[in-house]
Amino acid sequence: MAQEQAWRDAARLLDHKWAHIFGTVIPQAQAHVARTLGLPDPSSIVFGPNTHSFVVRLISCLPQSRPIRVLTTISEFMSFARQIARLEEDGAAVVTRIACDPFDTFEARFYDAARRDDYDLVYVSQVFFDSGFALNDLSAVVNAVSDPATFIAVDGYHGFMAVPTDLSRIAHRAFYLAGGYKYAMAGEGVCFLYGPPDYGPRPRDTGWYAGFSALEQGNGGVPFGKDASRFFGATFDVSGLYRFNAVQDWLLRENQSVAIMLEHVRNLERLFLNEIDKLPASIGSNNLLVPDETRRGRFLTFRTSEAAIITERLAANNIIVDHRGDRLRIGFGIYHDPDDAARLAHAIARLIPFSP
Repeated sequence: MAQEQAWRDAARLLDHKWAHIFGTVIPQAQAHVARTLGLPDPSSIVFGPNTHSFVVRLISCLPQSRPIRVLTTISEFMSFARQIARLEEDGAAVVTRIACDPFDTFEARFYDAARRDDYDLVYVSQVFFDSGFALNDLSAVVNAVSDPATFIAVDGYHGFMAVPTDLSRIAHRAFYLAGGYKYAMAGEGVCFLYGPPDYGPRPRDTGWYAGFSALEQGNGGVPFGKDASRFFGATFDVSGLYRFNAVQDWLLRENQSVAIMLEHVRNLERLFLNEIDKLPASIGSNNLLVPDETRRGRFLTFRTSEAAIITERLAANNIIVDHRGDRLRIGFGIYHDPDDAARLAHAIARLIPFSP
């Protein structure tokens, strides 16, 4: 229905659709994101087709007269990791990467590194994609950075709509970027950036949407909005915003909060782990990278040399999991039930039995 409505609005309104998009569709989506994240100002949220476009736009705000200084981790997703590595190759960036493992000392090590140097950008995930390890106190990241000019960016792709997140205490200071592909159930092409006031007022990487409100003002410099619209790019498929709004409206009608959905998934995780630990399976709770569920995002990660084999054999039976190297990732959703969790455990034991 949402996808169809996007098409119908485009056919009905033609070029006038942008007034509807910017006047109705985007404000609705901004309000949903702000409500979910405890953000005070919905206009400080901007949308785009992918998080990489926002990564590039953030970097374009940083100094160009010298290599930028970056603090990050070895476990960032490719949207950031590949881009910053490429800049590093050309000598345009000097990057300090902190290992996440061992997890029980990660925060102390990362925050100590943040205090010891002046960085242009501190970039860290809320939930790490290759382990599920979660930072529960994002304000600690902000508190560790002493230079007020340093950009702080939190990659929330595995946090948004997955774990309860309140950004109200760091909204004055930290960027937050995420998307609707996974836990928000909106599909591709609907990502967003929260931009704190006064940080990055004039990105060098800028598209015509960033000056949308000033299109009829003529020449006289490159105008930017004071809100998050300064981080807009250019034309993109807005149907994802329709899907995002439809899903959020549905969740509200069903009284499905992030906390409620997480507890449903946690119950399935517990059932799955309890069941597979009773079976002669090649993985079990002893393989979990993050056994403490209070420090996990909304998926399980097992370290096993058979990660690729497990993924392949399950896929042949129409069961979808994935892996990153020797790390097998299994995620449950609100559409799964206890029978699904138990059947998965037995399928793994049957297809990839334990071999001593």
